[in-house]
Amino acid sequence: MSPVDQSSISAYQSAADLLVVHVLRVKGFVDGDAVVAAAGLEAGEVDALLAGLADAGHARHREGRMSGWMLTPEGRARGEALLAAELEATGVRPAVEAAYRDFLEVNQGFLGLCTDWQLRPDPDAPDGDPIVNDHADAVHDAAVVARLGEADDVMREVCGGLAEVLARFDGYGQRFADALARVRAGEVEWFTRPMIDSYHTVWFELHENLLATLGIERAREQAG
Repeated sequence: MSPVDQSSISAYQSAADLLVVHVLRVKGFVDGDAVVAAAGLEAGEVDALLAGLADAGHARHREGRMSGWMLTPEGRARGEALLAAELEATGVRPAVEAAYRDFLEVNQGFLGLCTDWQLRPDPDAPDGDPIVNDHADAVHDAAVVARLGEADDVMREVCGGLAEVLARFDGYGQRFADALARVRAGEVEWFTRPMIDSYHTVWFELHENLLATLGIERAREQAG
């Protein structure tokens, strides 16, 4: 397969089947409406692709109090094959790898930021163990949010660079910006809370997206 001439396009548009499989990979467990929103496809097309994945044994739908779609091991392998073929066809692997390296440079610092947002020094025992952050210390919170803003400056460049080569990365920058704006407005849950599009949720998802795109196992990354 010949590489796509990136000089003639602004960003490569991934195939619909890859987009749907990849949404399931990145989000883990998600309902059909969320797949539609994340993939940017029509609902009917997504329904047909999900049904096809189920028929092929690549995805399954779980019913119950929380219903949704998830990949099977075979579906995960299928997605990895599609991603590898896309990188080969587009020739954008070097750009994605460069963005991934930039991401890793700030990743550990961000994890520390999350800890500092969830815990703070005990004013009654400054040399003791930290306590749960009740966000009563405005000075502590302001310092952490300022550091988050510095990390966001890096992420803005990372996300912009990725979106220039692969259109499926478009949107991450705005999601980060929206979460940061809400944290700065005093909505403390938008920093680390799961199950909403908090800054940490978007960060974790982008990390998984990069790992999946480059074919890197998270355990192998951490071991390295």
